[in-house]
Amino acid sequence: MSAHIALGIEYDGSAFNGWQRQSHQPSVQSELEAALSRVADHPVRTVAAGRTDAGVHATGQVASFQTANPRPVRAWRDGVNALTAPGVKIRWAREVDAAFNARFSAIARRYIYLYRVDGGRSPLSDPFTWRSPPLDAEAMHRAAQALLGEQDFTSFRAAGCQSKSPCREVRRIDVRSVANLAALDIEANAFVLRMVRNIAGALAQVGRGERPEGWIAESLQARNRTLIGKTAPPQGLYLVQVSYPGRGFPAGGLPPLLAAAGADWLDPPP
Repeated sequence: MSAHIALGIEYDGSAFNGWQRQSHQPSVQSELEAALSRVADHPVRTVAAGRTDAGVHATGQVASFQTANPRPVRAWRDGVNALTAPGVKIRWAREVDAAFNARFSAIARRYIYLYRVDGGRSPLSDPFTWRSPPLDAEAMHRAAQALLGEQDFTSFRAAGCQSKSPCREVRRIDVRSVANLAALDIEANAFVLRMVRNIAGALAQVGRGERPEGWIAESLQARNRTLIGKTAPPQGLYLVQVSYPGRGFPAGGLPPLLAAAGADWLDPPP
């Protein structure tokens, strides 16, 4: 008798070449599947809600898999955590029905991008934020509201994107500051390739006063990726929440630096 399992996962993306399994590079998927296969006593293949890029972190990634050897859900959490590298942790495990797919059953994904604006280098912060000159978070927030709704995000889509459509629905987008951090908080039904990092890079130009607030709306309407400049680096990006209809999975968590700074206004909803 087989079982279908969903996992809530957090990871430090610094040591991995992204989520997706690769033949000659370390990936979160390979690390996780190796541990799951040992617990299951057969090869396990996973499906993730979001295929995060190299260097991108997660506090609320969700993955699903099928096993021919059912185990107590605690074994999928504690057993796998005993076998994975310190940078990967199973937060929770749940048995689900056969129709559940971590990627295709999801109805929304939420990311947070962190900028650090206090100047000097920090070995404890640099791997988890984008170090930046001072930013006007209020101007960034106002400019970002032009991205709400279902729109064509060609201007924020990487050239290698394989999605059939550039259209996505942004349901909420906020930029706020706390302590020495500014945070872009965005939720959408889905994202095209590097969409959040491209938005983060464009908004930073507004925050530094290099572009007017209306430039974000103009760039979106132009449907031209070359207009918005460089993509923000990956280390500031976190997948924090994936939503599913009627599932009641445990909520994701804030990026640790943001939580340590005292932010409660970004706590993921229940």
